[in-house]
Amino acid sequence: MPNPSAIKMEQLKDFAKEAVPEGQEPFRDRLVGDIYADANAICEGAVTVRDRSKLSETYRLDRIVTSPIWGYPIMFVMLGIVFWITIAGANVPSALIADGFGWLEGYITSGFQALHAPDWLHGILVLGFYRGTSWVVSVMLPPMAIFFPVFALLENFGYLPRVAFNMDRLFKKSGGHGKQALTMSMGFGCNAAAIMSTRIIESPRERILAILTNNFVPCNGRWPTLILLASLFMAAGASGGGASLLTAAVVMGMVLLGIAVTLGVSWTLSRTALKGIPTHYTLELPPYRRPQILKTILLSSRDKSWAVLKRAVIVAAPAGVLTWILGNVMVGGTSVLDHMAAFFDPFAHLIGLDGYILMAFILGLPANEIVLPILLMGYLSSSAMVDVDGLSGIKEIFVAHGWTWLTALNMMLFSLLHYPCGTTLFNIYKETKSAKWTTLSALIPTGIAVVVTFLVAQAARLFGWV
Repeated sequence: MPNPSAIKMEQLKDFAKEAVPEGQEPFRDRLVGDIYADANAICEGAVTVRDRSKLSETYRLDRIVTSPIWGYPIMFVMLGIVFWITIAGANVPSALIADGFGWLEGYITSGFQALHAPDWLHGILVLGFYRGTSWVVSVMLPPMAIFFPVFALLENFGYLPRVAFNMDRLFKKSGGHGKQALTMSMGFGCNAAAIMSTRIIESPRERILAILTNNFVPCNGRWPTLILLASLFMAAGASGGGASLLTAAVVMGMVLLGIAVTLGVSWTLSRTALKGIPTHYTLELPPYRRPQILKTILLSSRDKSWAVLKRAVIVAAPAGVLTWILGNVMVGGTSVLDHMAAFFDPFAHLIGLDGYILMAFILGLPANEIVLPILLMGYLSSSAMVDVDGLSGIKEIFVAHGWTWLTALNMMLFSLLHYPCGTTLFNIYKETKSAKWTTLSALIPTGIAVVVTFLVAQAARLFGWV
């Protein structure tokens, strides 16, 4: 006697074949298309358009910027221009701000000497607290003051929804949700905020997928590391405007690698731990608008640049104090900082780094912004967090500690791919209420970072490139 449940299953399969004949588009797509066709008919009967030329201009421009052929190249060129403007425009202000902080530090130090303050107090407050904070401000403020307003102008113009439209194709093929393109774009500013923005994804499976892969786009805390190392080592042979272009190209390559890793991890997870069929969503493209330049710049500077900088300073200040203490507490004639670096050095060497770099990433868990200050303090014999003469002085310190182009490249790769900062991990736990997903969101990118840097280091050594 046939199984009733098997008969019902066969009937359901037959019904599905009748509902969606082979070669036709899915029923949901046809339903949405019919709804929009009816809405368009109602709109044409109820709405009067005074100037149809504006609509036609929007349609003509969309045929180019959302084209399967031209959409991606235009998107990457626009992002590259944003990076170039940020890099070329931030160098001089960063140097001026750093000089200003250095000038002020001289007077602060004189004040401590006049008060006959103990050396340890001067070390904690000036060499740790003040220098760590001033370095973060001088390095982060100019790039953010340029990057966020330019990015906001693209959003105000109406281009970012087109980016989401283009990326929707890729995320759908990788098993993710098209809205993940929007959360990923927010990750360029702050991964912690991007985790909260995943609430726009209705599907729990796809929301977890977006949370686990959001970290692979560089946030504001990792921009200084990528830009600085690219300019010092990757663009070292260029000069003038060529150096800025080459630096922007290298940083752009890192961003593309991060996007590729995002799509690859999404594809893998959607076919293993997070199996499922991608859901659809309807994206309405707004008309292009003339950006309100002054208002947009002021609002983005107030809402984004200032907020991110304030968070960085709050985290960097105590981290600077802690790092100074570790660098000055001696055990057996060697500082705790040096002991930590020596412990990590064997493993770090395997992945093309050194113990100080790995230690800086571990101590920099609260915020990516403080990784470079901690690294510089570990290298400087004066136990001061930053006491160098501009970018050339920083490069001299790196080279004196055995750095090559491979060290710079692998630090950039590790910075791009490693675990999220402490604030992001905290937000992941708040959003998922799960220790498992929070742990995986740290282990997955760290594992990928270790594998990638290990392969790059071993390949470079095998072929004699270093």
